Amino acid sequence: MENNKKGYIGIAQINPTAGDIEHNSIKIKNFIIQAQKMNLDLVVFPELCLVGCPLWDITDKYPFILEENIKWLEELAKITNSTTAVIGFAEPAGGVKYYNSAAIISNGKIQKIIRKISPKLTPLFNDFKYFEPAQTKNENTIEINGIKYSICIGEDINNDLAQKTDVIINCNALSSLSDNDFSQIAIKYNTPTIFVNQVGTTDNITFEGASKVFDKNGKLIAGAKSFEEQLLVVNPLQGIGEIYSDTHNTNVYSESFSLDYEFDMERTYKTIVQGIKDYFNKNELKRAVLGLSGGLDSTVCAVLLADALGAENVYGVSMPSKITSNESKSDAELLANNLGINFTQAPIIDMFETTNKCFEELFKTIETNWQDRYKKPFTKDNIQARSRAIILWGISNEFPNAIPIATSDKSEAYMGYATINGDMSGGFAPIADVTKTKLFALARWLNKNRTIKNAIPESIILKRPGAELAIDPKTGKPLIAEDALMPYEFLDEAIWRIENKKENYQDMLNSEFLYETTHQVSKEQKTQWLDKFYKRMAGALYKKSIMPPYVIVDTISPTSIPISSKVDYKGKTTEEIKEILSL
Repeated sequence: MENNKKGYIGIAQINPTAGDIEHNSIKIKNFIIQAQKMNLDLVVFPELCLVGCPLWDITDKYPFILEENIKWLEELAKITNSTTAVIGFAEPAGGVKYYNSAAIISNGKIQKIIRKISPKLTPLFNDFKYFEPAQTKNENTIEINGIKYSICIGEDINNDLAQKTDVIINCNALSSLSDNDFSQIAIKYNTPTIFVNQVGTTDNITFEGASKVFDKNGKLIAGAKSFEEQLLVVNPLQGIGEIYSDTHNTNVYSESFSLDYEFDMERTYKTIVQGIKDYFNKNELKRAVLGLSGGLDSTVCAVLLADALGAENVYGVSMPSKITSNESKSDAELLANNLGINFTQAPIIDMFETTNKCFEELFKTIETNWQDRYKKPFTKDNIQARSRAIILWGISNEFPNAIPIATSDKSEAYMGYATINGDMSGGFAPIADVTKTKLFALARWLNKNRTIKNAIPESIILKRPGAELAIDPKTGKPLIAEDALMPYEFLDEAIWRIENKKENYQDMLNSEFLYETTHQVSKEQKTQWLDKFYKRMAGALYKKSIMPPYVIVDTISPTSIPISSKVDYKGKTTEEIKEILSL
């Protein structure tokens, strides 16, 4: 690129690690050097990229990190020449709080610092707790080669802090994207607008990347890759840039529940695969071991793990009990062979019988003091699930850089339909934010879109889900999950209505579910399902609180509800309240 070509900007879409300033600084340095070799006017990084985002309580535990990131910032400034770099960092603000700031560096020194005013307040972020907002609007413009730029950090761009200049630049770290938001900013100010986003996953929060550039009319003229690091070179004033991928909007709202998940399959897949990769890489892990039951959940987990970590780093273990069907065992082995992952079988029959015998003697002793013993306990079911967890944890204890995988899905997590220290046990839970009906769609999508087609046996997709832990007395066969709960189509819509429409019990009772358009459901049956849904959901809060780290796929998923809480989901009429209070 010739030196006389002014107005060229590098969008440095990077994947930082929270707290690892050395690692992040090396990334930033390499992108600065690359931009300098291309003689770019400017290279821009996401907010807080030097320390990583989100930091949460890192500064509370390690307050020295704030001073450390200043040292690294000063050294990064020394490597700059005439190419200006905009770097997000944490500026000490006294105590453990910090300003969310952007440093403008060039010609060997820090030229200017811009501080963020507006806090990020979403279910995933609570900036008020950690960062000190700038008290007054600071001068956020810079001029390079006669071109004026307005630099806004995060939400400041939405609060009239974008100044009328030649180009508006927004340094951000967003977990959900909407092209329309940034397009409207460009239209509002009649100014080309650049959105620089972070990429990568920190625990359960995913940053998609997909940085964007819009012209003054709000037209998309350049877009970085989704879920990949990249230096995207653009000239917003001349409309020069490339569109590498479409943004996969995570906040698409629909008025009605649908089982047509096709539009969201690619984003869901890439979100989880990136989440697995980053969790393992950033925690110096390499290998995963999981129970392969021949069911949908463990099957989809195995495929995602193989794609994220490499098939050679995944070990599937079939752990049959007395009631495990031959079909489940053969489906598990066929899947492993199709994926090319490691596979073995470890029956739990002896472990179950030994544990059960010990328990029977123990419980008789305890019953002499506690007479109110359950008539139909789930102890034998749970022994099986926990025996399997012991095997998986044992493998991870014997072989380095390996963790077991918890395979519970979102529908099960809502209903508490999983065993603590059993199938919920693990070091990571890839699909804990994916409902069962969406998992069925994802399984079919994987079969069509992976390099190796149809790796998932059709028999697994057609099989009605069940844990094979207990025999249904009505059928004499292993209990089917929907018979213990309710139809997944109904259950998943109830979850959708809570998260998307914020409906209450009465709203749902009076609304027509998609399931009701194809099945005859009496008012009594619907009431029973909703009663069970709310009761189980409330009882599942404790279980969900000890779920291993997982990838948040739907950004509207509730993340923190007190375990010691009780909600009257049916509500009381005014007259009932008056009567209760009068007592």
